[in-house]
Amino acid sequence: MTAKSYSYSESILKNRRRPLRIVALGDSLIYGFGDPEGGGWIERLRCQCMDIDGSGHVIYNLGIRGNRVMQVSQRLHQEFACRGELRNCQPDLIILSVGLNDSPRLGHGDGSLMTNFIDFQLQIETLLEQARQFGPVLFVGMIPVDESKMPFLDCLFYNHFDQYRYKEATKRACQTRQIPYLDLFDLWMQRGKTWIDSRLNIDGLHPNVKGYEDLLEDVINWEPIIQLF
Repeated sequence: MTAKSYSYSESILKNRRRPLRIVALGDSLIYGFGDPEGGGWIERLRCQCMDIDGSGHVIYNLGIRGNRVMQVSQRLHQEFACRGELRNCQPDLIILSVGLNDSPRLGHGDGSLMTNFIDFQLQIETLLEQARQFGPVLFVGMIPVDESKMPFLDCLFYNHFDQYRYKEATKRACQTRQIPYLDLFDLWMQRGKTWIDSRLNIDGLHPNVKGYEDLLEDVINWEPIIQLF
């Protein structure tokens, strides 16, 4: 017998008679690195849901800086199995955001990829299949970096070309499984380099306070999220 796979659908989420139990897993974009005022978009969203009477959604930020897809897969279940309202039950929604740290080139602009592209495709499919066993899934994609600020940490060369390849592979894997995917890379690129640069920290990689504010706006105006809040 195969394990049950959850799909994100109106019927699953709108029929809830109680606040949703939501977990967000991924890298620094989930963790909120670079936002000393609001703690990132997940933390800002969590604060909006914190009603003193307990009627708001419960959101756990399970982001870890530097995580790649394989690392999120390895900690997926153990991360939420023992947390408060999630003990001995499944989350109502899993938000994933990971992949950027798989895409840089090492040492120089033409160096080896942190995660080989073929391996990445297999790993993202594995992560999505694992996550679907525990609950409905949403995927929030990566944002574009400032290529002029590379290398990051003197050794990691992030670039738009490889970012696009990795986010497209993720997007296709999500679409195949009917997992909603928010394409922040394309959305932000459409707004232009000046706009993007003004939303990034000096490292050229992480959003700044304004960047996280706008990222949250992009998320809460996304149809799958509008259905929840």
